Amino acid sequence: MSENNNIRERVIKSLERIRPYLQSDGGDISLVEITEDNTVKVKLQGTCHGCPYSLYTLKAGVEQALIKDVPEIKRVISID
Repeated sequence: MSENNNIRERVIKSLERIRPYLQSDGGDISLVEITEDNTVKVKLQGTCHGCPYSLYTLKAGVEQALIKDVPEIKRVISID
């Protein structure tokens, strides 16, 4: 298995652990892309999309959890 596939699988597993917390508030998250420089692009959905706290959720919640689970990840950004 290539390293990119390994990173992708670990990111997906990490997002699956995070997802129930977002869903409990009516939101969700989907993986869009992992770039060559190990930036994870996600899409916040449901109540998370457009929420005034979404940047905090993304940086303090999602990004920190992903970097802990997959140290190769450099940052997480949300796209519309």
